[in-house]
Amino acid sequence: MHGSTQGGGYLPHIDGLRALAVLAVIVYHLEAAWLPGGFTGVDIFFAISGFVVSASVDRLPRVGSGAELLRFYARRLRRIAPALIACLLATALASMLFIPVSWLSETSERTGRMAFFGLSNWVLATTGNDYFSPRTDFNPYTHTWSLGVEEQFYLLFPLLFLAWSRCKRGWALSLFALATVASMGYAGWQARVPGNEIAAFYLTTTRFWQLGLGVLLYQLLAMLSRRDGSAWFEAGVPLPRLLRSLLLAMAMASVGYGLWHARPGHSPWIDGLWPVLGTLALIALLHRHNQGWVGRALQARAVVTIGRWSYSLYLWHWPVLVVLRWTVGLDSIASKLFGLLLTFGLAAASFRWVETPWRHGRLQDWRHGRIVVAGIGTLALAAALQAALVAATPYLSLSTVSRHPLDWYAYARGMRKEFPHCRQVSENRQVEGVLVRKFMRGECTLPAGSGRQLFVVGDSHAVAYNELLRRYAVLDGGPVHLYAVGGCAVAGLQGPPNAGCEAFLRASLADVLALAHPGDVLLLPGLRVPRIADQDRVFDIQDNLDRINSAEAARERQADVAATVAMLRPLDERGVRIVFEAPKPVLPAPPYRCSDGFNRGNALCAGGLSIDRQQMEAYRRPALEALQVIVVALPHASLWDPLPLLCEPQRCSAIRDGRPLYFDADHLSGYGNRFLLPPLREHLDRLPAPAQ
Repeated sequence: MHGSTQGGGYLPHIDGLRALAVLAVIVYHLEAAWLPGGFTGVDIFFAISGFVVSASVDRLPRVGSGAELLRFYARRLRRIAPALIACLLATALASMLFIPVSWLSETSERTGRMAFFGLSNWVLATTGNDYFSPRTDFNPYTHTWSLGVEEQFYLLFPLLFLAWSRCKRGWALSLFALATVASMGYAGWQARVPGNEIAAFYLTTTRFWQLGLGVLLYQLLAMLSRRDGSAWFEAGVPLPRLLRSLLLAMAMASVGYGLWHARPGHSPWIDGLWPVLGTLALIALLHRHNQGWVGRALQARAVVTIGRWSYSLYLWHWPVLVVLRWTVGLDSIASKLFGLLLTFGLAAASFRWVETPWRHGRLQDWRHGRIVVAGIGTLALAAALQAALVAATPYLSLSTVSRHPLDWYAYARGMRKEFPHCRQVSENRQVEGVLVRKFMRGECTLPAGSGRQLFVVGDSHAVAYNELLRRYAVLDGGPVHLYAVGGCAVAGLQGPPNAGCEAFLRASLADVLALAHPGDVLLLPGLRVPRIADQDRVFDIQDNLDRINSAEAARERQADVAATVAMLRPLDERGVRIVFEAPKPVLPAPPYRCSDGFNRGNALCAGGLSIDRQQMEAYRRPALEALQVIVVALPHASLWDPLPLLCEPQRCSAIRDGRPLYFDADHLSGYGNRFLLPPLREHLDRLPAPAQ
């Protein structure tokens, strides 16, 4: 990804290969269907980098071991850091202005911060989201994972290469061969372990072999050249023309196969092998004999220029595309073309005014140790500046979500002002691996409420009631126990739950049974109808209606009703008051992504922020009728219906009196939590007390 080969002679076809790699990555990120394996362009970069960094180090005059290490790190910092810092800070500024915090962006800040230090790949490997997930598409720093791999490789490289620099060629070759084979074996092993695909994609340990093969190719060519007395860049393997042409065709086919057929979840092993082998074969075969059509294509002036810009192109293309995805959208050909033009414009400016001056002009007279210290200090300062931009988001952002967080987020952060003489305290515990949050009233001057316990079991909609539940604990005085796992509602009514959800529900309800007393309340929120829109896509409402009203769906609901009644009967017999939440309205677009002038035109927002009430009533009717059957079967159960509260007579809208009731297309906002709290308290207060 970095620089041009200068190992005693410039090799323009390597810049041509860089151009191929970066264009493949950009095309893939513009539209994956255009080049399904284009993400393996990064694998090509790794192979090139291993070769180029070896050539770059080997051509320098020999110095002491310590001086050689400092020189290497100083050169890498000058090469990588300036453009990286400029891009990361510009991305932080754009993120602050346009991107609100959400499920889609919750890992972005940490990824960006660690990218300054070459550790973003470790962050991404621990998020539970692979390179091909929606959250990755909306993180403007995702692409820095590959820079992290390279930078971690560069920490090890000079230590392994010292033997080569000390003319111990065999030792150096053996060291890199051993490390490469170990990494290749580890990558192959990881590929066979289900669930390890994320770590295998991002970590240096599974990628080292791609860079290591590049190093080994350089070492082999250099050793060959020394046997016949030529410089390494003059060496070449004498092959018959026909055989060379055949091998070139096979190398191109190997690269092309990877770029077209590589599969998500099979990278870097085994699908990353083919573009790496093809790239190394092209480097070797075109080493001196580059006058054929392949050599001429890779050395064309425009191609070489793109290759020289490849580092800046790679840095800038992803933040540009992600910011467009967050704002005006990236669905039309026009928006893709605009993103491409903006990428090339920023890359050209970065190459001209950031990369080139710092690489070839500035700091030439500085000692290498001074450059290393200054470089690390500058990276730390830049990371602090990024943190300052994040802190300034509520004041400077153009997003209404970021400027009015108390309305949008169910954080309950406004409670201290509202209840200055009351404290809400919380604690967490585990029940068979399930996190249980407990909210309680601390010191408080408010009169005591019912004092009974409220247990809440459900999916992400239970979590979305965070502010409502915390406020309820303060106002009522009784403890609130929250059990929640995404996608796992009691009586979800959208098909049979998976094994994980069944285990969660069994453990949670068993814990409630152990803790609850007669008269305590069990609240069961849940989605219960198919989404019309998610945070990153929309669904066809007619397709959903057809599925809801199918005979198969009716049978599944009937089975869910019977299973729910059986599951809840012990609690009902204990005298626990069971409250089902009726399906709330779901919206055709997520409000937090469609509430500003710069994002309303996004294709995601085309459905608008409201839905016809009669249409919504028909949409939820089968689920509502199933819940009514359950309530009839359980004497202490009731149904709380928020739809009449959230909807006007004609329409159900995301906005009420200029404030958001919803955050996304089905989860409530902070204001929505506060809006529904009084009617929910009223419903719970009406529940009969246990018989004395």
